[in-house]
Amino acid sequence: PLQTSASAKLSIDTTNNLIFHYLVRDTLVHLTLTERSYPKRLAFLYLDEIADAFLESLVNDHGESGWRTALATTARPYAFIKFDLIIQRRRKDFVDPTSRQNTTKLNEDLADIQSIMRKNINEVLDRGEKLENVGNISSNLVKESKKFKWGAKKLTWQAMVNQYGPVVAAGVFVVFVLYMKFFW
Repeated sequence: PLQTSASAKLSIDTTNNLIFHYLVRDTLVHLTLTERSYPKRLAFLYLDEIADAFLESLVNDHGESGWRTALATTARPYAFIKFDLIIQRRRKDFVDPTSRQNTTKLNEDLADIQSIMRKNINEVLDRGEKLENVGNISSNLVKESKKFKWGAKKLTWQAMVNQYGPVVAAGVFVVFVLYMKFFW
């Protein structure tokens, strides 16, 4: 078993017209070998079904919490050979990629992917609307900050007039009185 619980899919092309497809799920690697002409999507659907069936078998045999321990402590090769019957049955279902059953599976998978893509596109559009709202809010904030800046300048000017106005007025009055007394 791998030490990761991440799910991954990958295909590895070989030099003799064959492709290895593997799926990593719940720390297990599920591997199949197909001809190059076999549809990748169908190979991964096969691996998904095998992975689901194998995990279901492990849970049935060892319980929901004990299957990981049973898997980690398996010491002998081919300990899960009884699962080969299930693999063979599923393999028969997937032998002919043009069968009606496999075409239906591919169409269902494509429909699932299409619905996921629609959901993702709708989420992106919703984000776009939210970003537009954020843009409008920031524009309004800029306008309001300019008003605030002007109001702050005006308030500062008024505070200076209130603070220094009486002193300046008294100084102007004294200068006026002195001017009148000496020059008038």
